Amino acid sequence: MDVIAIAGAGLVAAAAAVLLKQYKPEYAMLLSLAAAAVFFGWILAGLVPAFRSMREMAGEAAYSSEALRVLIKCLGVCCLCEIAGEICKEAGQTAIASKIEMAGRVAVLLLCLPVFEELLRIALTLIQL
Repeated sequence: MDVIAIAGAGLVAAAAAVLLKQYKPEYAMLLSLAAAAVFFGWILAGLVPAFRSMREMAGEAAYSSEALRVLIKCLGVCCLCEIAGEICKEAGQTAIASKIEMAGRVAVLLLCLPVFEELLRIALTLIQL
């Protein structure tokens, strides 16, 4: 992942959105949405090797692949809610942005419950020995 290219493209998109906002605010919002979608895809493409590596490490450690799935889902939820919240803040809708971020936190908690249950079972098994 080329961070310099992402930062440069982000600055160009931001400058274009600021210029466009003076004449056509609705187009500036669409430009911001499109830029966010492109950057999100660009970042996800850069994460593919990391996901592959995590899957290999989980296989070698004989650790539950369910925990890896939960981790990847949580990462996706966090990124999605962060982007949606920032877009809402940019549009001036801070109340909606805060609710999106809260929904993301609740979703992460719900995704992690099975892992917490598994850890509790392991801990109880160790205590009973």
